[in-house]
Amino acid sequence: MMNYFPDEVIEHIFDYVVSHRDRNALSLVCKSWYRIERCTRQRVFIGNCYSISPERLVQRFPGLKSLTLKGKPHFADFSLVPYGWGGFVYPWIEALARGRVGLEELRLKRMVVSDESLELLSRSFPYFKSLVLVSCEGFTTDGLAAVAANCRFLRELDLQENEVEDHKGQWLSCFPDSCTSLVSLNFACLKGEVSLGALERLVARSPHLKSLKLNRSVPLDALQRIMMRAPQLVDLGVGSFVHDPESEAYIKLKNTILKCKSITSLAGFLEVAPPCLAAIYPICPNLTSLNLSYAAGIPGSDLIKLIRHCVKLQRLWVMDCIGDEGLGVVAKTCKDLQELRVFPSITLGNPAAVTEKGLVAISMGCPKLHSLLYFCHQMTNAALITVAKNCPNFIRFRLCILDATKPDSDTQQPLDEGFGAIVQSCRRLRRLSLSGRLTDQVFLYIGMYAEQLEMLSIAFAGESDKGMLYVLNGCKKLRKLEIRDCPFGDMALLTDVGKYETMRSLWMSSCEVTVGACKLLAKKMPRLNVEIFNENEQEVCSLEDGQRVEKMYLYRTLAGKRKDAPEYVNMFSAETCVFNISSLCERVVKLMNPASMDTAEGSSGTTVD
Repeated sequence: MMNYFPDEVIEHIFDYVVSHRDRNALSLVCKSWYRIERCTRQRVFIGNCYSISPERLVQRFPGLKSLTLKGKPHFADFSLVPYGWGGFVYPWIEALARGRVGLEELRLKRMVVSDESLELLSRSFPYFKSLVLVSCEGFTTDGLAAVAANCRFLRELDLQENEVEDHKGQWLSCFPDSCTSLVSLNFACLKGEVSLGALERLVARSPHLKSLKLNRSVPLDALQRIMMRAPQLVDLGVGSFVHDPESEAYIKLKNTILKCKSITSLAGFLEVAPPCLAAIYPICPNLTSLNLSYAAGIPGSDLIKLIRHCVKLQRLWVMDCIGDEGLGVVAKTCKDLQELRVFPSITLGNPAAVTEKGLVAISMGCPKLHSLLYFCHQMTNAALITVAKNCPNFIRFRLCILDATKPDSDTQQPLDEGFGAIVQSCRRLRRLSLSGRLTDQVFLYIGMYAEQLEMLSIAFAGESDKGMLYVLNGCKKLRKLEIRDCPFGDMALLTDVGKYETMRSLWMSSCEVTVGACKLLAKKMPRLNVEIFNENEQEVCSLEDGQRVEKMYLYRTLAGKRKDAPEYVNMFSAETCVFNISSLCERVVKLMNPASMDTAEGSSGTTVD
């Protein structure tokens, strides 16, 4: 029926479709819709910078204005990806500039960003408005200075958890006096000094500024002056919150905070004097988001006092020094809580650290909870079953027991039944991280019930190849699978290789996979890049077929073998794989023999034989 409408009408309808997945689906309907969607799409998300070439992106979407790009694998956050692996953004910016794309927004995660790339970005796109860098590295404040000086219409500069080399902190002075468009500014991750005068002048001439997150070099008296100039702030990240509660500066801050009635999101407190926290109590009743994940200086007792005032919280990030008692207060106070993250304190053996009791209390008091990241010292099956019953709407459930192989602390049994209850009750679950002692049984549950699961992270779990096969065969929507220190080997990797065509990536480190299996996989699946490398980038991997692989990363790609891989990364493709296929196949067939392993539980897709 839609084919009877003129293209202009369909284009107008497409403008209302903003979801990346929905836009992808539209492009597959017919050639006409493919062409219209190609010319009208302005926002593109690429989950792996090596899955497509930047030149192909420019050719495919000439009207591109907003690009989100991810680089290194997720396990790079845990220092499992060696230095220099890749993820360079410069070729992308160069291709976009050469293609005369009207780029306005760029969001990067785990990418290597050089000062040269930021300089090129700032000079190539005259209407550039938004730069968001998350967990990136390779640049200095000189690159930020180029962005500040040249992006005349900049609305957002958001720096989250980046490694930035600081060159004397004068980059804020590079914003021209004509810059009045800022809506969001976040430099909390910067470690060096900043020009307080330049910061205050920038805030004063930015009437639309809604979000401001400061680093620890901004003292309390400067915070007071900034808040005086920007009472319209909605999202505030505090750097240093240290002063004498009897001082004039502190009293001025208390009076200024009383006038800031629009703040609904609070974060930071990178340095804090707990007695000063009383100053923020007046704005707590309006808070919907509170991020104290870096506030190591706030003891549990003061966290509890603060939380008692936050009755509207929907999102809470906090350190585990809050303890089970504090989580009980959260459960009683924050009835609208939807997202909770509890991070581990630096001090090991903290007696106030959270356990299963705190999680159960949260599940009983916060029925709207749908996203969880929970670092704890112990867990029980009974607790997880209770949580599953009380909170069936989980979309993300990440449980990290600090002793990764610890069993049920009451019964000493594996935690299979507890996680089984989670996946059985939470049928909308899209992201799951497991920890604790786990057998293949938990993966059978995941394969049977986690129908919507898209990302799974596993460590120190399982008993045999069957565990991984249960997941690959059962989770039809799985896009990312991350595995470390599990007994999964060649059989698990090669039985259902067709599955990898529907996934974004697979990471396996310290498992039982061999070099020969990686070669065979690459030969069978030419649209996959298969990379292997060692923990130490100075060590060259052995390429003997029977050698166990230390780290393997495979991903689907349309760009072929990447050209920027360092020497310590071995990349396999259908053209480059030369090996003793007969001996490997004999080993695989032996593993597939029902006498050694029952694989009749529903293998699907392409099977290597």
